[in-house]
Amino acid sequence: MTAPLVFITGASSGIGQALAARFAAEGYRLALVARRAGDIERWCREQGWPTERWAVYGADVRDVPAITAAGRACLAAQGLPDVVIANAGISIGVDTAEYEDLDVIRATFETNNLGMAATFQPFLGPMRERRPQKCGVGRPGTLVGIASMAAIRGLPGHGAYCASKAGVVAYCESLRGECRAFGIKVVTLLPGYVATPLTARNRYGMPFLMKPDDFAERAFRAIQGGASYRVIPWQMGVAAKLLRLLPNALLDRLLVGRGRKNRQGQ
Repeated sequence: MTAPLVFITGASSGIGQALAARFAAEGYRLALVARRAGDIERWCREQGWPTERWAVYGADVRDVPAITAAGRACLAAQGLPDVVIANAGISIGVDTAEYEDLDVIRATFETNNLGMAATFQPFLGPMRERRPQKCGVGRPGTLVGIASMAAIRGLPGHGAYCASKAGVVAYCESLRGECRAFGIKVVTLLPGYVATPLTARNRYGMPFLMKPDDFAERAFRAIQGGASYRVIPWQMGVAAKLLRLLPNALLDRLLVGRGRKNRQGQ
């Protein structure tokens, strides 16, 4: 029997790389995507994995022709993935008063939102064709969108990132309804703070900061367990519910003086 296959974007570091290692430990074959394809290839060789267990596809998720071509190449070379994880994302501080930051806002939405849809696109048709009643498999496939706790409330200086991740939550919720009739599972994961290059330059406290491997373990269990929506770690899930309930006036007072994320070039 062929080992299951997972397709992961943003796999060259941080959460993406940790997820790749966790799925590999469970016996999955890997289809890994990032702009820095050479970095992932070196990392895979360092793990000592047989070359038939993994393949690397170089693509920027902002480049729709490139990322959809990577998906089609995966289908041709490795087959239809059992799990597709749209993990690639960027987080850069913005100030809408600065004209040049409009380009940062565009890049954020192209990466975090359009890039996610383009990642899923090549696989949706084949997954629909693999519905259980046609082929007898337990599940045609699972699509995983990596959102963020930042989706819960807007934070000063984080407008592009918060809005894009709120968009991820809404998009995955919509997609979940569309996929239900075909037996395709859609999972939305909202990480709290994870120690990655994305958070390394944050200028504010990060409660419940997790190591990437710890996040990957909990994310793997959530995906395998059939969760549709999960905040990781659970403590941040509690914090998320409290934040959602706070009146705007109180939230605004609490955020006074909070450090903002660095803008591009800072």
